Amino acid sequence: MPDSNFAERSEEQVSGAKVIAQALKTQDVEYIFGIVGIPVTEIAIAAQQLGIKYIGMRNEQAACYAASAIGYLTSRPGVCLVVSGPGLIHALGGMANANMNCWPLLVIGGSSERNQETMGAFQEFPQAVRSSIYGRPGACYVDIPADFVNLQVNVNSIKYMERCMSPPISMAETSAVCTAASVIRNAKQPLLIIGKGAAYAHAEESIKKLVEQYKLPFLPTPMGKGVVPDNHPYCVGAARSRLNWILHFGLPPRYQPDVKFIQVDICAEELGNNVKPAVTLLGNIHAVTKQLLEELDKTPWQYPPESKWWKTLREKMKSNEAASKELASKKSLPMNYYTVFYHVQEQLPRDCFVVSEGANTMDIGRTVLQNYLPRHRLDAGTFGTMGVGLGFAIAAAVVAKDRSPGQWIICVEGDSAFGFSGMEVETICRYNLPIILLVVNNNGIYQGFDTDTWKEMLKFQDATAVVPPMCLLPNSHYEQVMTAFGGKGYFVQTPEELQKSLRQSLADTTKPSLINIMIEPQATRKAQDFHWLTRSNM
Repeated sequence: MPDSNFAERSEEQVSGAKVIAQALKTQDVEYIFGIVGIPVTEIAIAAQQLGIKYIGMRNEQAACYAASAIGYLTSRPGVCLVVSGPGLIHALGGMANANMNCWPLLVIGGSSERNQETMGAFQEFPQAVRSSIYGRPGACYVDIPADFVNLQVNVNSIKYMERCMSPPISMAETSAVCTAASVIRNAKQPLLIIGKGAAYAHAEESIKKLVEQYKLPFLPTPMGKGVVPDNHPYCVGAARSRLNWILHFGLPPRYQPDVKFIQVDICAEELGNNVKPAVTLLGNIHAVTKQLLEELDKTPWQYPPESKWWKTLREKMKSNEAASKELASKKSLPMNYYTVFYHVQEQLPRDCFVVSEGANTMDIGRTVLQNYLPRHRLDAGTFGTMGVGLGFAIAAAVVAKDRSPGQWIICVEGDSAFGFSGMEVETICRYNLPIILLVVNNNGIYQGFDTDTWKEMLKFQDATAVVPPMCLLPNSHYEQVMTAFGGKGYFVQTPEELQKSLRQSLADTTKPSLINIMIEPQATRKAQDFHWLTRSNM
């Protein structure tokens, strides 16, 4: 007698949406960010039913930024789910940013019907994931026709591809490693520059050993902060001036024309992209650093800690720190950037994520706010993108809730930067994420005006004729955006109010907060010395 259960299973139907969701689950996709609509709503529902977390955002651009940050934080691509046309167009900024930052990202868009008869397109997901994480990571786009999502097929006709393996670990040529070790040993003024690629490669252990064993001064780039802790005695971050963007392409006048670079990159096309290196090391930064350690170990050597170069660096650090502390100690109101950030730094948990964007807000903040753990800082990155902050913070928060419960995400925004994605505050409150937003408010882009000056300007002409392009409405109450959605909001004007509101925000783990910090509208950074690295020989 025929097995009726077998017959039922052989006739069981499954939708395209469920097939897509299962294909993503098979590829270890944990998070999807997006804005649903026809035809992708069913994909989001099916993904949730399989245990994939779906975070509904308010704008596709912020959703794409969030998904790309997942790729950086977890080494597996986050997914951004959008509709076709304008939805995909809005996501392009996030895709471009992911490519520039080398972060794995998968964007899935729903398009018009094509009357496809087969379900073969879902087998593209392993290839898309592979393309996003192998070599130099970046964004991939998979287009899903509407009829594919709703098509019903026999469940036994589907064969899911295996999980895409992690990228192979590539190593540099032995001869190049030997040459690099020789250049390091002979350097009169060595400097190890640690970028976010080292963080992504989880190279913190080998790089810290390289720094400590050979007593090398190191300078972290913004998202390289924390690979080796910022408070490490060999960190010379405090000696930097505005070494942007981000490293001035290795060109004069920041560097001497005869400076020697050793460049490590996973992608051959990037080697010698701006300047010709003395040595190129093609490979995974963690593996390459281990190769360097092995080569340097053959002949005991350390860079002299009492060298003239170390003395120069320490003097510059001392000078910069003194200038910053002088600005931070000013009692005048409104506050300046340094006063704000020094008070914030005093209360920051050591294990918190710091997300930052803005002009002076980001540049000054990263010199004061310390990072002690790798992959715990997210900011404008290689592209210098504004608008990434809240998306990045949301991504960090969902990862932290799953993997490190109790960690705070401190999102430091300029008032202009906050405006790019401010409505994502609703997303933060909807999912009750552990985020504290600090909006450093100077009433403008770079600089603004106070209320009296603003009113005076508008007495005689329309705002479009007289208001400078960088000005925003003075004393805007951004904290009310947070309270509108059930979070806690604070409007602060003094150091005491800032300290109290931050203390209360950190103590209340039940809801997110936004602290709107008013500073001097004409506040600027300290005077810069643009030439401290021009005499480096490595």
